[in-house]
Amino acid sequence: MLTVDHIIPRTRGGEDTWENLVCACMKCNNKKGDRTPEEAGMHLLTIPRRPNHVAFIRHFVGRIDEKWKPYLFMK
Repeated sequence: MLTVDHIIPRTRGGEDTWENLVCACMKCNNKKGDRTPEEAGMHLLTIPRRPNHVAFIRHFVGRIDEKWKPYLFMK
């Protein structure tokens, strides 16, 4: 089962932001508990970041119509 975990726990001031939320299996989420990854002896596989809207569109739509490029801030 997939869960959403806070890198910096909310009890320690962690926020609900793209940069502080990651997906984790239930076993790993429970292992980490209310600790930072370092305290739990775990490491992030990638640095979380806010999704890019253009990458999202390309992934789910396939290709971008040339007429839309000026509105997507693409060259």
